[in-house]
Amino acid sequence: MANMARLSHYDGRGKARMVDVSAKAVTTRSAIAQAFVKMAPKVVRAVRRLKNPKGDPLEVARFAGIAAAKRTAEWIPLCHPLPLTHIDVTPRLCQNGVEIRSHVSAAAQTGVEMEALVAVSAAALTVYDMCKALDKGIEIQDVFLVEKTGGKSGDFHRLNRQPVKGKLRASRKGIRSKRS
Repeated sequence: MANMARLSHYDGRGKARMVDVSAKAVTTRSAIAQAFVKMAPKVVRAVRRLKNPKGDPLEVARFAGIAAAKRTAEWIPLCHPLPLTHIDVTPRLCQNGVEIRSHVSAAAQTGVEMEALVAVSAAALTVYDMCKALDKGIEIQDVFLVEKTGGKSGDFHRLNRQPVKGKLRASRKGIRSKRS
């Protein structure tokens, strides 16, 4: 049990607990996360042409991600509820799916990485839900933290911050990430 006392999310008896952050300073914190929803070409075409039976999955996913970020403590049992000051969720239609990025900020005693990750996860699940009538084989892939700033542990920046297999290109809806 001595090892458990050194782990932040366990008490001296080995029971999971929420970390007490009351002694930590309030600092500005931000996080960016990303996810990718892989789709068949016919689904991408339907979304691009706004011919999806349930409507525009990108806009609904954007709102779902924002709403989910605000409720992260309800999704993840040991997360603290945070007063978020900014949430941006950006879905981009790509050659073989949808890239989703979130940017979350707060002035708080703990970081917002989980809020950013929950935002892209909920948005990706929403894209799946909105498009599953066209193809049940849609895959949610590559959910990861791109960067985080602020807090005692310092900043984190993923070395490869570009889309995993993508490059930018123009489309009728503006700049989109093109996956090869």
